[in-house]
Amino acid sequence: MCAATLAVLALPLVCACVLLVRLTSRGPAIYTQTRVGRGGHVFTLYKIRTMYHNCEMQSGPRWSTPGDSRITPLGHVFRKLHFDELPQLWNVLRGDMSLIGPRPERPEIVAKLRVSVPGYDRRHTVKPGITGYAQIHLPPDTCVRSVKNKLVYDLFYIRHRCAAMELYILFATGLKLLGLKKLYQRKPRVPTE
Repeated sequence: MCAATLAVLALPLVCACVLLVRLTSRGPAIYTQTRVGRGGHVFTLYKIRTMYHNCEMQSGPRWSTPGDSRITPLGHVFRKLHFDELPQLWNVLRGDMSLIGPRPERPEIVAKLRVSVPGYDRRHTVKPGITGYAQIHLPPDTCVRSVKNKLVYDLFYIRHRCAAMELYILFATGLKLLGLKKLYQRKPRVPTE
Protein backbone atom coordinates (compact mmCIF):
# COMPACT_ATOMS: atom_id res chain seq x y z
CA MET A 1 0.00 0.00 0.00
CA CYS A 2 2.82 2.38 0.91
CA ALA A 3 4.62 1.64 -2.37
CA ALA A 4 1.44 2.21 -4.39
CA THR A 5 0.88 5.59 -2.70
CA LEU A 6 4.49 6.61 -3.28
CA ALA A 7 4.28 5.48 -6.92
CA VAL A 8 1.21 7.66 -7.54
CA LEU A 9 2.84 10.65 -5.82
CA ALA A 10 6.10 10.14 -7.73
CA LEU A 11 4.50 9.71 -11.17
CA PRO A 12 4.54 13.43 -12.16
CA LEU A 13 8.19 13.72 -11.09
CA VAL A 14 9.12 10.55 -13.01
CA CYS A 15 7.38 11.90 -16.13
CA ALA A 16 9.26 15.21 -15.82
CA CYS A 17 12.58 13.37 -15.38
CA VAL A 18 11.87 11.15 -18.40
CA LEU A 19 11.16 14.20 -20.54
CA LEU A 20 14.36 15.95 -19.39
CA VAL A 21 16.48 12.87 -20.14
CA ARG A 22 14.98 12.57 -23.63
CA LEU A 23 15.67 16.26 -24.31
CA THR A 24 19.28 16.21 -23.10
CA SER A 25 20.82 12.93 -24.28
CA ARG A 26 20.42 10.19 -26.87
CA GLY A 27 18.88 6.87 -25.85
CA PRO A 28 15.96 5.63 -23.75
CA ALA A 29 14.95 7.59 -20.65
CA ILE A 30 14.11 4.47 -18.63
CA TYR A 31 17.08 2.18 -18.18
CA THR A 32 16.65 -1.51 -17.47
CA GLN A 33 19.21 -3.77 -15.88
CA THR A 34 19.21 -7.39 -14.74
CA ARG A 35 19.62 -7.77 -10.97
CA VAL A 36 19.71 -10.65 -8.48
CA GLY A 37 16.93 -10.75 -5.90
CA ARG A 38 15.61 -13.00 -3.18
CA GLY A 39 16.72 -16.61 -3.49
CA GLY A 40 18.95 -15.74 -6.44
CA HIS A 41 15.89 -14.89 -8.57
CA VAL A 42 16.94 -12.67 -11.50
CA PHE A 43 14.66 -9.75 -12.36
CA THR A 44 14.62 -6.57 -14.44
CA LEU A 45 15.25 -3.39 -12.46
CA TYR A 46 13.99 -0.03 -13.73
CA LYS A 47 15.82 3.28 -13.34
CA ILE A 48 15.89 6.68 -14.95
CA ARG A 49 18.98 6.67 -17.16
CA THR A 50 21.79 8.81 -15.71
CA MET A 51 24.66 7.60 -17.92
CA TYR A 52 25.36 8.00 -21.60
CA HIS A 53 23.57 5.41 -23.75
CA ASN A 54 25.52 2.13 -24.21
CA CYS A 55 28.43 3.47 -22.13
CA GLU A 56 29.43 -0.02 -20.93
CA MET A 57 29.91 -1.51 -24.38
CA GLN A 58 33.69 -1.13 -24.05
CA SER A 59 34.21 -1.34 -20.28
CA GLY A 60 31.69 -4.03 -19.42
CA PRO A 61 29.73 -4.05 -16.12
CA ARG A 62 31.45 -2.05 -13.38
CA TRP A 63 30.56 0.11 -10.42
CA SER A 64 30.28 3.85 -10.75
CA THR A 65 33.05 5.77 -9.01
CA PRO A 66 33.39 9.45 -8.03
CA GLY A 67 33.96 11.58 -11.15
CA ASP A 68 32.65 8.81 -13.44
CA SER A 69 32.78 10.18 -17.00
CA ARG A 70 29.89 7.91 -18.06
CA ILE A 71 27.38 10.02 -16.08
CA THR A 72 25.59 12.79 -17.97
CA PRO A 73 25.42 16.32 -16.48
CA LEU A 74 21.70 15.82 -15.78
CA GLY A 75 22.49 12.36 -14.42
CA HIS A 76 24.72 13.88 -11.73
CA VAL A 77 21.75 15.95 -10.52
CA PHE A 78 19.34 13.00 -10.58
CA ARG A 79 21.78 10.79 -8.69
CA LYS A 80 22.37 13.42 -6.04
CA LEU A 81 18.60 13.79 -5.54
CA HIS A 82 18.01 10.01 -6.01
CA PHE A 83 15.36 10.71 -8.66
CA ASP A 84 16.86 7.91 -10.78
CA GLU A 85 15.63 5.35 -8.23
CA LEU A 86 11.92 6.30 -8.43
CA PRO A 87 10.97 3.78 -11.18
CA GLN A 88 11.97 1.01 -8.76
CA LEU A 89 8.63 1.59 -7.06
CA TRP A 90 7.31 -0.40 -10.05
CA ASN A 91 9.65 -3.24 -9.03
CA VAL A 92 8.15 -3.11 -5.52
CA LEU A 93 4.61 -3.23 -6.91
CA ARG A 94 5.58 -6.21 -9.11
CA GLY A 95 6.95 -8.06 -6.07
CA ASP A 96 10.61 -8.16 -7.21
CA MET A 97 11.72 -5.74 -4.52
CA SER A 98 10.69 -4.25 -1.20
CA LEU A 99 10.97 -0.65 -0.05
CA ILE A 100 13.63 -1.80 2.45
CA GLY A 101 16.33 -4.41 2.01
CA PRO A 102 19.84 -4.96 0.65
CA ARG A 103 20.53 -3.27 -2.70
CA PRO A 104 20.28 -5.75 -5.60
CA GLU A 105 23.41 -6.28 -7.67
CA ARG A 106 23.99 -7.39 -11.26
CA PRO A 107 24.48 -11.14 -11.92
CA GLU A 108 27.94 -10.57 -13.46
CA ILE A 109 29.13 -8.80 -10.32
CA VAL A 110 27.33 -11.20 -7.96
CA ALA A 111 29.23 -14.13 -9.54
CA LYS A 112 32.54 -12.47 -8.58
CA LEU A 113 31.38 -11.39 -5.12
CA ARG A 114 30.25 -14.92 -4.23
CA VAL A 115 33.90 -15.96 -4.62
CA SER A 116 35.59 -12.98 -2.93
CA VAL A 117 33.13 -12.11 -0.12
CA PRO A 118 32.35 -14.98 2.29
CA GLY A 119 28.63 -15.20 3.10
CA TYR A 120 27.63 -12.78 0.35
CA ASP A 121 24.63 -14.89 -0.73
CA ARG A 122 23.10 -14.62 2.76
CA ARG A 123 21.82 -11.17 1.73
CA HIS A 124 19.62 -12.93 -0.85
CA THR A 125 17.44 -14.48 1.88
CA VAL A 126 15.21 -11.37 1.78
CA LYS A 127 13.86 -9.21 -1.03
CA PRO A 128 16.21 -6.44 -2.12
CA GLY A 129 15.18 -2.89 -1.36
CA ILE A 130 15.21 0.63 -2.72
CA THR A 131 16.68 1.75 0.60
CA GLY A 132 18.13 -0.17 3.50
CA TYR A 133 20.18 -0.19 6.68
CA ALA A 134 23.46 -0.31 4.74
CA GLN A 135 22.38 2.45 2.34
CA ILE A 136 21.55 4.96 5.08
CA HIS A 137 24.93 4.47 6.75
CA LEU A 138 27.41 3.85 3.92
CA PRO A 139 28.10 5.28 0.44
CA PRO A 140 27.42 3.28 -2.78
CA ASP A 141 29.72 0.34 -3.56
CA THR A 142 32.91 1.16 -5.44
CA CYS A 143 35.06 -1.90 -4.63
CA VAL A 144 35.02 -5.31 -2.93
CA ARG A 145 36.02 -3.73 0.38
CA SER A 146 32.92 -1.49 0.35
CA VAL A 147 30.77 -4.58 -0.37
CA LYS A 148 32.26 -6.35 2.65
CA ASN A 149 31.45 -3.34 4.83
CA LYS A 150 27.88 -3.18 3.54
CA LEU A 151 27.38 -6.91 4.02
CA VAL A 152 27.85 -6.44 7.78
CA TYR A 153 24.98 -3.93 7.78
CA ASP A 154 22.80 -6.03 5.47
CA LEU A 155 23.17 -9.11 7.67
CA PHE A 156 22.49 -7.07 10.80
CA TYR A 157 19.26 -5.84 9.20
CA ILE A 158 18.25 -9.37 8.17
CA ARG A 159 18.81 -10.72 11.70
CA HIS A 160 17.08 -7.86 13.52
CA ARG A 161 14.43 -6.57 11.14
CA CYS A 162 11.13 -5.57 12.66
CA ALA A 163 8.51 -2.85 12.12
CA ALA A 164 10.37 -0.37 14.37
CA MET A 165 13.64 -0.89 12.49
CA GLU A 166 11.95 -0.46 9.12
CA LEU A 167 10.26 2.76 10.26
CA TYR A 168 13.65 4.02 11.44
CA ILE A 169 15.19 3.21 8.03
CA LEU A 170 12.37 5.00 6.17
CA PHE A 171 12.68 8.03 8.45
CA ALA A 172 16.48 8.08 8.10
CA THR A 173 16.16 7.76 4.31
CA GLY A 174 13.94 10.85 4.27
CA LEU A 175 16.48 12.77 6.35
CA LYS A 176 19.31 11.62 4.08
CA LEU A 177 17.40 12.79 0.98
CA LEU A 178 16.99 16.20 2.63
CA GLY A 179 20.72 16.38 3.36
CA LEU A 180 20.13 15.92 7.09
CA LYS A 181 22.08 12.70 7.62
CA LYS A 182 23.75 14.13 10.74
CA LEU A 183 20.39 14.07 12.55
CA TYR A 184 20.36 10.27 12.66
CA GLN A 185 24.04 9.39 12.29
CA ARG A 186 26.32 11.28 14.65
CA LYS A 187 29.28 8.93 14.16
CA PRO A 188 29.94 5.85 12.03
CA ARG A 189 27.98 2.94 13.44
CA VAL A 190 29.18 -0.62 13.05
CA PRO A 191 26.40 -3.12 13.75
CA THR A 192 27.01 -5.55 16.58
CA GLU A 193 25.04 -8.53 17.80
